[in-house]
Amino acid sequence: MKKILNSLPFKLLLGVAVGIVLGLVANEAVMNVVVTIKQVLGQIITFCVPLIVIGFIAPSITKLGHNASRMLGIALIIAYVSSVGAALMSTAAGYALIPHLSIVSQVDGLRELPEVLFQLEIPAVMNVMSALALSLMVGLAITWTKSKMMESLLDEVQNIVLAIVTKIIIPILPFFIASTFCGLAYEGTITKQFPVFIKVIIIVMIGHYIWMALLYGVAGAYSGKNPIEVVKHYGPAYITAVGTMSSAATLAVALRCAKKSTVLRKDMVNFGIPLFANIHLCGSVLTEVFFCMTISKILYGKLPGIGTMILFCMLLGIFAIGAPGVPGGTVMASLGLITGVLMFDDAGTALMLAIFALQDSFGTACNVTGDGALTLMLTGYAEKHGIQENQNIESPIL
Repeated sequence: MKKILNSLPFKLLLGVAVGIVLGLVANEAVMNVVVTIKQVLGQIITFCVPLIVIGFIAPSITKLGHNASRMLGIALIIAYVSSVGAALMSTAAGYALIPHLSIVSQVDGLRELPEVLFQLEIPAVMNVMSALALSLMVGLAITWTKSKMMESLLDEVQNIVLAIVTKIIIPILPFFIASTFCGLAYEGTITKQFPVFIKVIIIVMIGHYIWMALLYGVAGAYSGKNPIEVVKHYGPAYITAVGTMSSAATLAVALRCAKKSTVLRKDMVNFGIPLFANIHLCGSVLTEVFFCMTISKILYGKLPGIGTMILFCMLLGIFAIGAPGVPGGTVMASLGLITGVLMFDDAGTALMLAIFALQDSFGTACNVTGDGALTLMLTGYAEKHGIQENQNIESPIL
């Protein structure tokens, strides 16, 4: 029970509940304080976003690039294609389904939020796209020059940024989300849209199962092996992922499940499962895309343009590779895309973080189960290209 009470999803859910209740009963004086807290916390989070991008993307490139090989290249390609494919499927579903969800963007009789007590501006050190470009260039340059010192330095930077996320960002998130939901409840927006969120969560879960079925179908067709011989062993890993909301925390169970399969090569399991646990986030990406489109419709009255969504999906696949292995890691790593490409404000960002956290368990379970399909593809590739089995091969992530 204590573990549940201390978990991030519980704290975020509590923040949502407290925020809504407070928003329904608060007067203007109380809301003055709430909107000020929200503005300050929002500035802190926004300031940290470019640091998160640099801290996770650049070190990930150096780790992967330093161990560059043909199998690593294939693994990266199929993980990226799977994540982007899931994102594009989710985008198509969003355009097809969201207009029919009875979302009311402009609700009559909304109250206006009061002004902040004071304005605190904390400009970011650079914008998000600059941070992404810098991360890619620095990561690739370190790989090309084989600079051990810079590689070690980036590892330290990653540890520092992870400490910022875990010691600063994560603790203030419940308060930021509570203040945001308080404002939405005070206005009257959130109470009228609750049924929509239930429908969206169900739609996303159905999307997870469709994508997993597609991945295993393609893997079976390519490898010439029965994918049921893989997926039937993944029950414990799926349940563990639902409980932990972390691919990293599920890794030991996932390895044990994959090794029970008679159609997966053991060297591909040792190489692929740990690697994909870090770079293959198809379920989380699918979830994030559909939720972003829904929130855009609720808060801003329209869905993002097709060109904007395609760009968002392509970049999200890159960001997913460098996402931290913590609950909500995908959406944390891609906050810059949400604000920089989709142009979400503080309310949109907070709503995204809260709803994503409520559904993150099943997104992670989709990620972990999908790793088995990608490992089957690696097995098929190795056998088709005459790559001899090597029992000692290890993932470059370990």
